[in-house]
Amino acid sequence: MRRREFITLVGSTMVALPLAALAQKAGRTYRLGCLSPHPSDIQFNVRFFDQLRRAGFIDGQNLTIDYRAFASQIDLISQLAAELVIAQPDVIYAAGPEAVNAVQRATKSIPIVGITGDMVGEGLVKSFARPNGNITGISIFAPELDGLRQDILIEAVPGIRRMAALADDLWFERVVQGRLRGEAKARALQEAARARNVELSIYRVTRAEEIAATIDKAQASGATALNVLNSGMLDGNGPLIMERVAALRLPTMYQWGVRAEQGGFIGYGPSSDHLADLTARFAASLLRGTMPADLPVEQPTKFELVINLKTAKAMGVTVPEVLLARADKVIE
Repeated sequence: MRRREFITLVGSTMVALPLAALAQKAGRTYRLGCLSPHPSDIQFNVRFFDQLRRAGFIDGQNLTIDYRAFASQIDLISQLAAELVIAQPDVIYAAGPEAVNAVQRATKSIPIVGITGDMVGEGLVKSFARPNGNITGISIFAPELDGLRQDILIEAVPGIRRMAALADDLWFERVVQGRLRGEAKARALQEAARARNVELSIYRVTRAEEIAATIDKAQASGATALNVLNSGMLDGNGPLIMERVAALRLPTMYQWGVRAEQGGFIGYGPSSDHLADLTARFAASLLRGTMPADLPVEQPTKFELVINLKTAKAMGVTVPEVLLARADKVIE
């Protein structure tokens, strides 16, 4: 499926988020807990907090933000989630499947706005239209995007015959549509690559300390391109991945277009600004008292394909013109 066909499909299935009818109470200080793989000052969070400010929730005035980043300490994610719950926030924002699962295990009562791969398929909500629990948010089509990124990467690196993918433990353990576990997903990706005469090997990492050595192993096996599969932990360690693949001159596909803007080879996924705006709308509605069950899960409608030609040149890759013509941004 081509990128713009996929966007059309997403747009046709999107469920609109109703605006909150309630208003925040004058004189009250609200508390927002955040569990994310990223540091608090990344571009996404800057926009997210700015949109909350525009909605009337201002950090340091009527809003207190309790922030935890987990990418470098994935083993402690359950503890970090518990710390947020103990602080009794009005709402918790959880970014990435690891965070969403950890927070939902920690509380069944505090409203959660989450971003994850497939909220219905992973059993987090009963349906997009009626979540029927304490969680709602954004479902980003991760299973489909992993395959789309693989197709784009194969197209971006002419003549590729062997490639690697990087996955975390949760990617393998996650259930999609109640049946498709990691091993089946891995076979599906490998069969799709084989259909294009490319051999795919998937490498599993558990924590940040294993990432560099695993990338080295993938390249030593003969892989000439790398696809970073959907993972909050891996995305949170994006700078580490970019540094290692740059040293190895290994063309790499990332989960977000912004990674290519930061120096990565290529990135494809939902627009970071679009996601930040959606997340802020959810958070503001929940802070005002709307119940999560009354806020349908949304799906992104804006996607970005970003290609960094400067990085491509440094890695010895000539990106086909037909792919450059489809890109939303080309960094030269």
